[in-house]
Amino acid sequence: MARAEPRPLDRGSRAWALAAVAACLLPLLPQLPASLGLGCVGVGALVALASRHRPLPGWLRAVLALALVGTVLSMSRFSLGRDTACALLAAMLALKPAELVTLRDARSLVGFALFAPFSTFLLDQGPLSLVLGLVGAVVALAALAQLSEYESQGSQPLPARARLAGVGRLLLVGLPLALAAFWLFPRLGSPLWGVPERALARPGLSDEMSPGEWLDLMNDDRPALRVSFYGDPPPQSQMYWRGPVLMDYDGRSWTRSRSLGMLPAPASTRTTTRWDYEMVVEPSDRSSLVALELPDAVPAGAQLGWDYSLHSRTPLTSVTRWRLQASPPLSLEPQLPSFVRERALRLPAGFNPRTVALGQAWRRELGPAGDAAIVDRAMAMIRAEFGYTLSTPLPGRHSADEFLFDWKQGFCEHFSSAFVILMRAAGIPSRVVTGYAGGYRNPFGGYWIVRNQDAHAWAEVWLDGRGWVRADPTAAVAPERIYDTIDDRAAAGGFGALPGVAPILDVGDWLRRGWNDLVLGFDASRQMALLRPLGLGGTGMRGLIALFAACAVLALAWMLWLTARAGRERDTVLAAWRRQGARYARLGLGRARHEPALQWAQRVASARPADAAALLALSARFEDWRYARPRDGADARALARDLRRHRPARNARPESMP
Repeated sequence: MARAEPRPLDRGSRAWALAAVAACLLPLLPQLPASLGLGCVGVGALVALASRHRPLPGWLRAVLALALVGTVLSMSRFSLGRDTACALLAAMLALKPAELVTLRDARSLVGFALFAPFSTFLLDQGPLSLVLGLVGAVVALAALAQLSEYESQGSQPLPARARLAGVGRLLLVGLPLALAAFWLFPRLGSPLWGVPERALARPGLSDEMSPGEWLDLMNDDRPALRVSFYGDPPPQSQMYWRGPVLMDYDGRSWTRSRSLGMLPAPASTRTTTRWDYEMVVEPSDRSSLVALELPDAVPAGAQLGWDYSLHSRTPLTSVTRWRLQASPPLSLEPQLPSFVRERALRLPAGFNPRTVALGQAWRRELGPAGDAAIVDRAMAMIRAEFGYTLSTPLPGRHSADEFLFDWKQGFCEHFSSAFVILMRAAGIPSRVVTGYAGGYRNPFGGYWIVRNQDAHAWAEVWLDGRGWVRADPTAAVAPERIYDTIDDRAAAGGFGALPGVAPILDVGDWLRRGWNDLVLGFDASRQMALLRPLGLGGTGMRGLIALFAACAVLALAWMLWLTARAGRERDTVLAAWRRQGARYARLGLGRARHEPALQWAQRVASARPADAAALLALSARFEDWRYARPRDGADARALARDLRRHRPARNARPESMP
């Protein structure tokens, strides 16, 4: 047999296929770097326009594919991760319309496009991604329905609105089964498998800090965590969210000390003040946690470092919830081991000679017992001479010298780094602490939002009899010398600075918090809490599986009933007419699909004279209703009633057919 030629696409089917690609790409694009997302949109639009009459040449498609792959890999620094894979998917999907010619091409394109909304959830699981993903899936299913109708050579295609509405109804039919799976399917304490890490790290705190490199983080206004206090919160000036503590310095960067990481947490004494709070942390793909100073206990799934910093036992790849208590310290590690002291005084040779000389001069002037006086003198110098600004040049080899003696302005990275170098030069053990400072109380919900732009770095100095003491040189800057801040930049051009926008943003974050609580935070413990009012709180794994199976069977029965109901004839007269035909079909006198009503009735009448008068009268009324009169009113109701009542005569002998 000769092989059938592939059927070319018509304009409407091509438009539906391209619309499905665009809708499926929509949720994925916001998760990509802005330049790459715009590039995919531009390439996709140009390829769709250029190939609308004929496919692009193979060599041109190969060149475009290589260029897109090279661009994605270069932007990801040739590291493979789930973000790189999603970006490659978006790039190839933008290029795929270049070969859209036949019906088979369109089906392949739409099927390939459906991977995009599902891959989005590898990067983000927020409500916007879900809504956009559902839109993409609905449009893709509508496109497949259009392609199926085109293949069967249907008469008049449905309008776009009607087709989308039909797909939406199908999704609603399956909604009970989806809800049963979400609420009742057993939740595991840990996943059965993991996902690859990102090639490019998200903005957030890390185990390293180099002065001047936090600008991207401090310009990111996305929430890092949301905090709900059980009781009175601390004053905002005391909201220091302690993160990684950086002890080692190589002349350029501060890093955590790996060799001290295995030490136990040192002794401390606390005030009677106690803060009880719950912290919902956004995913960062790192293991560092933050906590108010100082945490009283270690929550499950975390570990406490030697420096009272918290770390998750697994990377924070999803939204996590932590219940914590904290108390301000009276003293922290009042007895400093000699090897820790040595690390807290270490400075690399050949860096920042002016800062080292200044610290040594202060020590000679104030003597061995002048640690507190040296700290006070440094704070007084900053208060009198230094300013705060985000507009700073890149530091050179002697970053502390440049900051203390030349620029005399900068932001928290510069202040904390130079301050610790100066203290070490004066013989005072000191270290850099990173984390967040402050927060914003959302009036809708009464919780606190700590954003990435609240990232902060401060210092800790060790003083005899008190141990480690917080010293925040950035906070010492006089208010009149604060020149350029994140708030100033947001007020100058940010969306949130527009009149009436701030409450909308607050409501939006409150809704996102609810999404995190009800959807992303729905774990095994919350599943048990949901079932407890029903007396099923102690249900084990087998019980949950049985309960889910029962609900799934009910949901499937509901779906089958709705599907069967949708297939029924909605017109009461037509439904009654077809049921009457079914009665005669059981007697071997069914009506053929092409057979007119009166012709069929005459054929039945000749075979069953006892039914002739009634059936011929009903058939005449049916044809009159069907083709001559309006299909409503009392006549239609009466006809439907009479059709339902009519039954073939019993004990009637059929006439022999000639």
